[in-house]
Amino acid sequence: MSKRMNLQLFAGEQTIFDMVNAKEIATYWTEASENKVPYLGATLFPAKKQLGLDLSWIKGAQGLPVALTPSAFDTKATLRDRIGVKKIETEMPFFREAMRIGEKDRQEINKLLAASNRATLEPILNRIFDDAGNLISGAEVQAERMRMQLLSTGKIKITAENRMSYDYDYKLPALHKATLGDGETVKWSDAATATPVQDIQGWQDTVEEDTGIRPTRAVCTRKTWNYLLVNKSIRLDMDPIGGENRIMTDAMLQQYLSTKLGLSVAVYNKKYHVTLGGASYLFFPDDVFTLIPEGSLGNTYYGTTPEESDLLSGGTDAEVSIVNTGVAVTTIKEPHPVNVITVVSAITLPSFEAIDAIFVATVHS
Repeated sequence: MSKRMNLQLFAGEQTIFDMVNAKEIATYWTEASENKVPYLGATLFPAKKQLGLDLSWIKGAQGLPVALTPSAFDTKATLRDRIGVKKIETEMPFFREAMRIGEKDRQEINKLLAASNRATLEPILNRIFDDAGNLISGAEVQAERMRMQLLSTGKIKITAENRMSYDYDYKLPALHKATLGDGETVKWSDAATATPVQDIQGWQDTVEEDTGIRPTRAVCTRKTWNYLLVNKSIRLDMDPIGGENRIMTDAMLQQYLSTKLGLSVAVYNKKYHVTLGGASYLFFPDDVFTLIPEGSLGNTYYGTTPEESDLLSGGTDAEVSIVNTGVAVTTIKEPHPVNVITVVSAITLPSFEAIDAIFVATVHS
């Protein structure tokens, strides 16, 4: 429950509509999430808001600048064709889920309000707000899934049973992808013969040669990171005499890669649930190692949901508040039976202006 509601809880006669509404839920969520560590993708693709459903951005082909044409004095400027720059346009996917307060909870709230029992009422309201917060978290999960799909495949695929499905191909350059273990290269899982440092160096060189940008960061999961921790060539490079028997730590390997390759690696093992209580899945897949450049890679764009577009102005039994830049929290009053429905909706899709400057490697398949 928000601090403001906590102060006003018994300031006067209250109803369920006064306590469970979009503004209170948004405030509660914002306060609860102040100290949360953001998803990795949220730091790489900062949030931005735009009107409508359409997403468009300008991407330089191969990320290379186009040299200006030399010109003599006192002559007209040469008109340049827009070669090397293309505009990417697509429509953003729409996500929406809702929850209804059960009749039992509603009756409990009414009884506790009549008895002015704050100590017992607060846990019930907090549980309701937490349930609504789970819907907001679900919107965050969808955005992170898309960002991590982009980083690991260059594509986004969204499927839902009996609902809309979306496929987006961001056109990751074919030369910026590799799969090890094809007979000419060695999988990183082969600790005795794999040479990951040489592999990474070659991938960095490829991106730099194509774009002029050298990737200095990387993303992988704990399983993929462990291939590097036990790799024989890395251990012997660090200590030619006793390296094979050395106990390697994360800090030691990070320092080694920083010194050897100028590379900082984010080991990202966060998971999500597709359904409540169902199996958990990694946001970023095992056995993939993605090199990325410094700075933001794109933006996470949020469009205008129907709830925000049509209901935010008021004049209805619905109330709307916006959290996380573009996630709409809507509460709808139902007069019979007296109830409150909470709807959370988002229209979101990341752009990826820096896609030409990354390298995606499948190091074990």
